[in-house]
Order: sequence, then C-alpha cells, then structure tokens
Amino acid sequence: MPDHVSSLPDSAPVLIVGAGPVGATLALELAHHGVRSTVVERSTTVSAHPKMDFINGRSMELLRRLGVTEEIRRRGVAPDEPFDFHWMTDPAQPPVSVWEYPSVAGLREKSAGVTDGSAPLEPYQRLQGSLLEDVLRRQVREHPLVDLREGWDLLDLSDDGEGVSARLSDVVHGTEHTLRASYLVGCDGGGSTVRRCAGIATQQSGPATRHCDVYFRSEDPALSRHGKFFLTITAGGATLVNRDGGRTWTGTFVLPDGEPEPDEPLAVVKERLGFGFAVDEVLNVAYWYGRLAVADSYRRGRVFLAGDAAHQFYPTGGHGANTGLGDAFDLGWKLAATLDGWAGARLLDSYEAERRPVALFNREMCANLLAVWMRFPQLAAAGASRPQLAAYLGRESFQIDNVGIHFGHRYGGSGVIRHEDGPEPDWQWDSIVPTTHPGGRAPNVWLGDGTPLFDRLGTGFTLVDLSGENRGKALVEQARRGGVPCSLLTVDDDAVRTVWERDLVLVRPDHHVAWRGDVAPAPRAWDELLGRFTGS
Repeated sequence: MPDHVSSLPDSAPVLIVGAGPVGATLALELAHHGVRSTVVERSTTVSAHPKMDFINGRSMELLRRLGVTEEIRRRGVAPDEPFDFHWMTDPAQPPVSVWEYPSVAGLREKSAGVTDGSAPLEPYQRLQGSLLEDVLRRQVREHPLVDLREGWDLLDLSDDGEGVSARLSDVVHGTEHTLRASYLVGCDGGGSTVRRCAGIATQQSGPATRHCDVYFRSEDPALSRHGKFFLTITAGGATLVNRDGGRTWTGTFVLPDGEPEPDEPLAVVKERLGFGFAVDEVLNVAYWYGRLAVADSYRRGRVFLAGDAAHQFYPTGGHGANTGLGDAFDLGWKLAATLDGWAGARLLDSYEAERRPVALFNREMCANLLAVWMRFPQLAAAGASRPQLAAYLGRESFQIDNVGIHFGHRYGGSGVIRHEDGPEPDWQWDSIVPTTHPGGRAPNVWLGDGTPLFDRLGTGFTLVDLSGENRGKALVEQARRGGVPCSLLTVDDDAVRTVWERDLVLVRPDHHVAWRGDVAPAPRAWDELLGRFTGS
C-alpha cells in the first residue's frame, strides 16, 4: 500500500473520509465487489480509547462475508465471559438487580441443533472499539483495492453533479491536495466535516450530556466482589465496564454543563462508585457528549453519510456502531453496483430510504434503555427501597434481550424491493422471526452437509431455487444477459424449503430478500422486476 509521504492520487471512484470501523468496513465491502477506494484518515494511529464494546450478531454475520470474524473473536473477550448487568446501590451489598444475558458460548449452545431459522449464524462478540478499528484498518492497509492515507484531513468539498472535488490537508506537513472522486462518503464521526460541508442538518432528540471516561488497568478484587460482570450501574451515577474479562476497565460519569473538568477524574469515578480500589495504570481519560440525533438526509448529490456522521446514539444497547456497520454494507454494494454500471439512479436513492428509518427506530430504542440508566440513580436518591428498585429493574430487564432489533429490520419503505400485498409477518423483540418476507433478512439455515446457506450465497444477487424443478435457471441466465451479477443456488432440502417459505427466493448481497415466489415470472415481467431491484 502507498505510504503517507507518497503522493495522493488525483482521482478515485470512491473517497471515504474516516478510517474508523464504519469507514474501513465500507472500503472492504467495496473491495469485496471489486471496486477501488481511497480512504483518508486524520489520525495516524488507532484510537487510544476503547469506545464501543459490542458487535451484535447481525454485524458479525455481515463481517463474516469479509473474512474478518475469526480475527475479531481471537482478539475479543473470551466466549465464556458473562454479559451481565449489575445494578448497585451499596457496594457492600449484593446488586439490587442482575440482568443476565448468555455468553457467546451460551448462545452457541442454545443455537445448536436449531433448524427453524430462528438462530443467528453468528452470535455477538465483545471487542473494544479501538481493537476493532485496528483489525479492520490492518485489513484495509493490506488490501490491494484500498488506498489508505493516514494523516490526511478533509478541509472542504464541492459537488458539481459529475463528481466531487475534495480539498485535503496533510496534517503532518501542512500541504494541500485536491482529489476528484465519483462519490464521497463521510464516515468521519459525530462532528462530521463532510456533513457540515454538504449542508446537512441533524434532528436531535432531547439534550446532549457531557461525560468523562477513565480507562484504566486494575487487578483489585474489589472491582468484582459480587462476581464477574460486563457492566455495573451505580446509584451514585457512575458506570463501570469490564473491557476484557480481566483487568481492563472503564469508569464513566456525567459532567454537568459548565462544570470544569476535574483535576482527578479517577477520584470522581471512585467516589461515585462508592468504594475505593487500587489502580495499576490509567490508560486514558476522554470527555465526550452523548446525544440522540439523526441526520435530516443521508445524501446530498454524490455525497453520502454513514455511521456517526449520519446518527449519534449513547453507548447503551449496542445500537451506535452496529447501525453504522449496517450502513456500510448497504451503501457499499449499491455504490459498487452503480460504478460497475448495472444499477440505475434509484438504487443509491434507496440507501437513505432503507437505513434512515433503522436509525430513527434505534434512536428511540436507545432512549428507552437510557431512561432506565438515568432513572435508577434518581429513584435511589428519592428514597426508593431495594424491593421497589428490584421490581422496577426486573420489569425493565427485557431491554437487553433485544435480538429482534438487531436481526429484524425490514426495509418496508424501499423502492428496490418487490413488496407483497397482505399483512406483514409478526415481529418479536427478543427473538428472530424466520421469514423470507421481502425486505427482511433471509433466515439462517444449515444445509445437509453442515454448511450455512449464507456461506453459499454469491457476491451479487443469489436466486435460491428450492423448487426441485430447476425453475430458477432461466431467470438467472436472463439476469446475467442483462448485466446483473446473479448466482443460482439450488437447494434440495424439504426442511430448508419449509423455513424459506417459497420455491424461489432472490437474496441481495446484504442477505435481505428482494423477491420471492413459487412461479417463475415470464421474461418481460422478470425484466421489469430486475429493473426494480437494480433501481433502473
């Protein structure tokens, strides 16, 4: 890969601003489809702060397509580590309530032998965001289709309808360079320069709050006196996250607006947790604003937003980074299709139509859990008894068992899906509803040889033929003649046919169903459908 000091190219098919997890994933997804990109990133090293901690199962399914899940799990928290939430009023007493959620190993055991499509292909993985960034950025550096330039910042951009001109600055040497791209994607965080330059506003729900994170290393058993956990929430208004299942921690507290930064942030963490402990090393201190906001638009001409540039959530419920990863996969295959010449203009329009409603929904789900976070210390301060607090928290514990949010999004408002008349299938908060209803994620099933069906899907569209009569062959050949990359996957398995509900199911590159039916459409009708799926 080019090094920092070598000259930047004058042009690129796609310029990605930001090499965090979302920007790196977008570059790898484009490369997965054979499309080159240039990625510019202001920092020359990955973040020293851990940031996110949770990659949900749906994100892991999509990352599996890029071949990075093995490395993510190798560097992540061990599969048998608990994912429990402890709610504490007094450190000398047991937790008021414990929200229990299965470990990765526990979920795998629970999913073993499940054949009805209700089990994910991949369980979640806990991994510090800085480590995820390192894993993905290493992949980007090594990929021949990605030109990563660290130490470059975006100053300004202009879109003339034919392409985007980006004015970039070398943060080390102070030189400037203008790069011309067919498309530009801002993956540059909540304070996005791309969003500002594109003139896109955001809708914020409620006030922003300032927080302080203290990232430290400690082996003091006082931190785990009531057993191992992922997260402790205290009545003193602090949270404590165990980052690695061992000796690395983050303590967080709210810092009211106008209040100066404390001289000893670690002392504030100890005070609000309600007990002292020995610290081997303070690794980092970071201040940040939490907000619930979604951009008014995800696109302005040839400029797109993804990840925190498009939406900002609190780090509760695992919504923020995972919503951003979903953005990267959705936009990635659509940009690739457009640049490869087999998509029409409406395909890129569908990015906002599909992904913005997801962010709006997730913003409200994040607010639900955040309300519990904020109400718990308020109730404790108001004198609520332990039994009252335990009963309240027990009723709210459903919030973390939210697999339906992660796997159940259906792109009902998309113009590139063949929607069906009649009622939509059920949706469940705490489970995956297996269905090939168009717009939703196809069910995960294992074939007779033990191979996951998802692993047999092609890079482009895949027509899964369960008819037993090879009805899909002519449809795939017609798609290919029209320039649409489409694979045929013939499956002769009655159990899979039952779960997948139809003889013919067309699956997009992101595992979402574009169309299904039992009868092969006539050639003219199939051409019209292909036009819809490709935005032509």
